[in-house]
Amino acid sequence: MTLSIIHLKMKKISSLILVLCTLSLSGQNTFDKYFIDRVLRYDFMFAGSSRKTVVYPVGMKEEPFFGGSHLNLIDPFNYGNFKYELYDQATNTLIYSRGFCTLFQEWQTTAEAKTTERSFYEVATMPFPKAKVRFVLSMRQKDGSFTPIHETVIDPADIYIRREKPATANVTRIYGNGNSAASVDLAFIAEGYTSGEMGKFREDVKKMADVLFAEAPFSDYRDKINIWAVEAVSADSGTDIPGENIYLNTALNSSFYTFGTDRYLTTQDIKSVNDYAANAPHDNIIVLINSTLYGGGGVYNYYSGTTTGHALSPKVFIHEFGHGFAGLADEYYSSEVAYEEFYPLNVEPWEPNITTMVNFDSKWKKLIAAGTPVPTPAEEKYAGVTGLFEGGGYSAKGIFRPEMDCRMKSNGPKGYCTVCSDAIKKVIEFYTK
Repeated sequence: MTLSIIHLKMKKISSLILVLCTLSLSGQNTFDKYFIDRVLRYDFMFAGSSRKTVVYPVGMKEEPFFGGSHLNLIDPFNYGNFKYELYDQATNTLIYSRGFCTLFQEWQTTAEAKTTERSFYEVATMPFPKAKVRFVLSMRQKDGSFTPIHETVIDPADIYIRREKPATANVTRIYGNGNSAASVDLAFIAEGYTSGEMGKFREDVKKMADVLFAEAPFSDYRDKINIWAVEAVSADSGTDIPGENIYLNTALNSSFYTFGTDRYLTTQDIKSVNDYAANAPHDNIIVLINSTLYGGGGVYNYYSGTTTGHALSPKVFIHEFGHGFAGLADEYYSSEVAYEEFYPLNVEPWEPNITTMVNFDSKWKKLIAAGTPVPTPAEEKYAGVTGLFEGGGYSAKGIFRPEMDCRMKSNGPKGYCTVCSDAIKKVIEFYTK
């Protein structure tokens, strides 16, 4: 290789480094221009029925630990059934956004929501603004588009923004020593652990973190993930089981039989979840429930939850965390669920791992090798092959998944399929780059 060629390659590398550094500094300058390194929490209620959604503001709070990236402030994924955006009031510049889902939206697809109105507590968190901002909350419509349903101007000097300390809880950093602004911060919160069981809780957090780090693609980013254990102390050990008339006094008020499904274990007390999560920087929340029964639940950018004492708890955790962290859809279609017509077949789902073929070009079409039949028959020779397999999103017909089996479909496979892994990688890199 001649010296001139070497010199030319070195100039290209130097130019690339300069561009990356410039982009990084630009992102940091944007954060420093609009925000301080704390959290603004906006609490509100969703209320309504299957046909109606109303927003009622509850209050605001300043919290101490913003765990998100200082560079990537605008959500690029377009995931979730809701999203919230912050606009600088003076210039109308979009300065922060996040997509999310809630149990309220899931409830809206149940039979009960057709005849009954209910309300659900909700929480939106964002970096704390330096000047007035416009907060806009939008809901995804049946055609896939977003429509604003609530808007307000927030003044960071407002005397009604509460500035009390977070709920009392000991916090332990189990793994990781990275800067939260360039790491994925996961806050594990104890549920159904008494004060005498906190040693067990910390061990359970370590056990689940080890499961996560053994799973691709998280195994490739271990040095970019911080694990926090938040010790929310419960008066009783365990969780509610309404079907067996068992009701316990626990910190987060979790319960089996969510929407009438016995294994669906969640909490609708998102206020308490966030009260305790405020004790640690976090990009995502995991609720660990002290029970030996099988169950769990996960909602995108809301929280993921699982029991810790069942033989399948590690697999349930990986599945539910796929929902909560990366917005992955359920790929099964034969298990009992409470939902009715969850995915309209004439609209492309926003989740990255299912398709109705309305806009398959936006999904994994390019990953299907030449020679693989589309749709792909569920035959043994196509096991582990990326294709187009019918059945997913709670429907046996009209919805397709990427592989015959995946952690998002069943407890059988070792882990996530290629499409799910790629989706998770993108979210990890959003928080860490």
